[in-house]
Amino acid sequence: MRYFLHLAYDGTSYCGWQIQPGMPTVQAELDRCLSQVLRHPTYCLGSGRTDSGVHASHQVAHFDAELPDTLSLDQLLYRLRRALPPDIAPLRLHPVPAGAHARFSAEERNYDYFVVTQPDPFRRDHALYVDRPLDVAAMNEAAGYLVGQFDFTTFSKVKGGENHYVCYCTAAGWHPAPGGWRFHIRANRFVRGMVRLVVGTLLDVGRGKLTPRQFQELLWAQKRVDAGNAAPACGLFLSRVEYEEGVVPEPE
Repeated sequence: MRYFLHLAYDGTSYCGWQIQPGMPTVQAELDRCLSQVLRHPTYCLGSGRTDSGVHASHQVAHFDAELPDTLSLDQLLYRLRRALPPDIAPLRLHPVPAGAHARFSAEERNYDYFVVTQPDPFRRDHALYVDRPLDVAAMNEAAGYLVGQFDFTTFSKVKGGENHYVCYCTAAGWHPAPGGWRFHIRANRFVRGMVRLVVGTLLDVGRGKLTPRQFQELLWAQKRVDAGNAAPACGLFLSRVEYEEGVVPEPE
């Protein structure tokens, strides 16, 4: 039987989602605890990779297992919550059709990036502090140019191992949030480093270093060297993964 596990995590102490030899990762912790609770080796696969220091308020992973008759889904979720470290939180667990895939069945992914305009010691690992006013109207004008289908080579890490850099973006914009601003972006896929590079370049727009039209020209140029610096990982959250109909049941 295949199961989807919905979870959230604080990525501050981890070198990203994906397993890396000798490095602490969210996937490695989840595999360890699943294997411990189910008492046999169990491996999960996530909807996408998050980089070192990046968080998730909604990540999805699938795994295959045969649960013993004495272990219900509620009990498995409870035991996972007790086994995992406190910075990884399982939220929901349910069976899915055999062909469902956490990564390939996902239709849309959402990311949020948080910026605070006053120093906040309680959010130093979860938001970027900017110490000067931003032209948010200009940033939103520039963000509007992201909506549509484009080659995002400009906003990708060099040698990211991608087959192609075309993404279909359905939403991008800045919204008021407690203490500052939240950048929200939604697309069918993201290339490596894309959101942090987009945010870093949009912040250049907000600081008057680029105009919104120059931002659009950077997108069209498809030259990574032309983009701004990547925004720090601390402010970035994978916030929602959306699936084709019939994969994720409605909550009871």
